[in-house]
Amino acid sequence: MTPEAFDAVCAGLPGTRMDVQWGGENVWKVGDKMFAVRSPDGGFSFKASDIAFEVLTETGPGKPAPYLARAKWVWFEALSGQDEADVADWLKTAYGLIAAKLTRKQQAELGLP
Repeated sequence: MTPEAFDAVCAGLPGTRMDVQWGGENVWKVGDKMFAVRSPDGGFSFKASDIAFEVLTETGPGKPAPYLARAKWVWFEALSGQDEADVADWLKTAYGLIAAKLTRKQQAELGLP
Protein backbone atom coordinates (compact mmCIF):
# COMPACT_ATOMS: atom_id res chain seq x y z
CA MET A 1 0.00 0.00 0.00
CA THR A 2 1.19 3.50 -0.74
CA PRO A 3 1.01 6.44 1.66
CA GLU A 4 -1.42 8.12 -0.74
CA ALA A 5 -3.71 5.08 -0.70
CA PHE A 6 -3.56 4.97 3.12
CA ASP A 7 -4.54 8.63 3.31
CA ALA A 8 -7.28 8.15 0.70
CA VAL A 9 -8.91 5.38 2.74
CA CYS A 10 -8.85 7.51 5.90
CA ALA A 11 -10.05 10.65 4.10
CA GLY A 12 -12.92 8.70 2.54
CA LEU A 13 -14.48 7.90 5.90
CA PRO A 14 -17.20 10.30 7.15
CA GLY A 15 -16.17 13.05 9.54
CA THR A 16 -12.42 12.45 9.43
CA ARG A 17 -9.57 14.92 9.41
CA MET A 18 -5.81 14.70 9.39
CA ASP A 19 -3.51 16.62 11.72
CA VAL A 20 0.27 16.67 11.49
CA GLN A 21 1.66 16.06 14.98
CA TRP A 22 4.75 14.82 16.76
CA GLY A 23 7.30 15.92 14.20
CA GLY A 24 5.54 14.96 10.99
CA GLU A 25 3.18 12.11 11.86
CA ASN A 26 -0.09 12.13 9.92
CA VAL A 27 -2.66 11.59 12.66
CA TRP A 28 -6.12 10.63 11.38
CA LYS A 29 -9.04 11.49 13.64
CA VAL A 30 -12.78 11.17 13.78
CA GLY A 31 -14.15 13.92 15.97
CA ASP A 32 -11.26 14.69 18.27
CA LYS A 33 -10.13 11.08 18.70
CA MET A 34 -7.39 9.45 16.65
CA PHE A 35 -7.90 6.11 14.93
CA ALA A 36 -4.77 5.80 12.75
CA VAL A 37 -1.29 7.26 12.42
CA ARG A 38 1.05 7.21 9.43
CA SER A 39 4.70 8.05 9.99
CA PRO A 40 6.94 9.82 7.47
CA ASP A 41 9.40 6.91 7.85
CA GLY A 42 6.83 4.48 6.40
CA GLY A 43 5.43 2.94 9.56
CA PHE A 44 1.80 3.07 10.61
CA SER A 45 -0.44 2.20 13.54
CA PHE A 46 -4.13 1.92 14.25
CA LYS A 47 -6.68 1.05 16.92
CA ALA A 48 -7.65 -2.64 16.84
CA SER A 49 -10.30 -4.78 18.45
CA ASP A 50 -9.15 -7.01 21.30
CA ILE A 51 -9.13 -10.09 19.07
CA ALA A 52 -7.40 -8.38 16.14
CA PHE A 53 -4.76 -6.98 18.50
CA GLU A 54 -3.97 -10.46 19.79
CA VAL A 55 -3.89 -12.03 16.33
CA LEU A 56 -1.80 -9.29 14.71
CA THR A 57 0.72 -8.95 17.54
CA GLU A 58 1.11 -12.54 18.75
CA THR A 59 1.05 -14.53 15.53
CA GLY A 60 0.91 -11.86 12.86
CA PRO A 61 3.20 -9.24 11.41
CA GLY A 62 2.28 -6.38 13.76
CA LYS A 63 3.74 -5.30 17.08
CA PRO A 64 2.13 -3.56 20.04
CA ALA A 65 2.32 0.17 19.33
CA PRO A 66 4.70 2.10 21.58
CA TYR A 67 2.81 4.08 24.24
CA LEU A 68 -0.56 2.85 22.92
CA ALA A 69 -0.38 -0.93 23.32
CA ARG A 70 -2.54 -0.97 26.43
CA ALA A 71 -5.27 0.73 24.37
CA LYS A 72 -4.95 -2.08 21.76
CA TRP A 73 -3.06 -0.20 19.06
CA VAL A 74 -1.05 -2.20 16.53
CA TRP A 75 2.12 -0.89 14.87
CA PHE A 76 3.68 -1.95 11.57
CA GLU A 77 7.20 -0.97 10.63
CA ALA A 78 6.43 -0.46 6.95
CA LEU A 79 3.38 0.39 4.89
CA SER A 80 5.02 -0.74 1.67
CA GLY A 81 4.47 -4.40 0.99
CA GLN A 82 1.22 -4.53 2.97
CA ASP A 83 -1.88 -5.82 1.24
CA GLU A 84 -4.04 -2.83 0.34
CA ALA A 85 -7.34 -4.60 1.12
CA ASP A 86 -6.10 -5.75 4.54
CA VAL A 87 -4.88 -2.29 5.53
CA ALA A 88 -8.12 -0.69 4.29
CA ASP A 89 -10.14 -3.16 6.39
CA TRP A 90 -7.99 -2.47 9.47
CA LEU A 91 -8.41 1.29 9.02
CA LYS A 92 -12.19 1.03 8.57
CA THR A 93 -12.45 -1.13 11.68
CA ALA A 94 -10.27 1.29 13.67
CA TYR A 95 -12.47 4.15 12.54
CA GLY A 96 -15.61 2.27 13.57
CA LEU A 97 -14.22 1.46 17.02
CA ILE A 98 -13.38 5.10 17.69
CA ALA A 99 -16.51 6.59 16.07
CA ALA A 100 -18.66 4.36 18.28
CA LYS A 101 -17.11 5.96 21.37
CA LEU A 102 -18.14 9.48 20.37
CA THR A 103 -21.19 10.98 22.01
CA ARG A 104 -24.44 10.94 20.06
CA LYS A 105 -24.15 14.70 19.73
CA GLN A 106 -20.65 14.43 18.24
CA GLN A 107 -21.78 11.67 15.89
CA ALA A 108 -24.72 13.80 14.72
CA GLU A 109 -22.49 16.87 14.20
CA LEU A 110 -20.15 14.76 12.03
CA GLY A 111 -23.03 13.25 10.07
CA LEU A 112 -22.29 9.73 11.22
CA PRO A 113 -25.03 7.09 10.98
